[in-house]
Amino acid sequence: MKYISTILSVVALGLIAVLFFSQSRQLEELKKHVAGEKKSTGSGFKIAYFDMDSLEAHYDGFKDAQTQVKAQENSMNQELSSLDRSNQKKIEAWRQKGNTMTQAEGEQAQQEYQQMQQQLQSRKQTLEQALYKSTEDLKTNIRKSIEGFLKEYNKQKNYSYIIEYDPNSFVYSKDTVYNITADLLDGLNSAYKKK
Repeated sequence: MKYISTILSVVALGLIAVLFFSQSRQLEELKKHVAGEKKSTGSGFKIAYFDMDSLEAHYDGFKDAQTQVKAQENSMNQELSSLDRSNQKKIEAWRQKGNTMTQAEGEQAQQEYQQMQQQLQSRKQTLEQALYKSTEDLKTNIRKSIEGFLKEYNKQKNYSYIIEYDPNSFVYSKDTVYNITADLLDGLNSAYKKK
């Protein structure tokens, strides 16, 4: 009998340890669950955007790039028009000769005409490729400028994402509080003027 109280005390102590252990596990699971809820609610998750139309309209670097592309396109069109006019003059000269041409002269004129057409097509293709490459290089440079500025800008702002808003995009609602277009334009234009 004298050991019964000791045995009951040991059993009670064991039960207390089991209850304490199960309660601490439930508490840990509850903490994990609450932490998971905090993560899923997006605390600290911020998205900013900039308006691409405004950037295209007001960024000096973009305007200059457009001017360069238009100038190159105009130059290409002028060169091709000049080649075409030159070819048309030769064709007109052949037409005026018309029936007075010998068969050999006619065959030579036909070969020359095919060469002129091939040269015109080849030159057109070369100029279009050069224009395309120049345009892509300018786009890449503008994109790098935007990315570089936003990288530095975001060091202070800590946005999770900065996206480009375009009227044709799939963004149906936007809060102007997160519109950083003005900051982006100021930063890009001041950096562009320094170049």
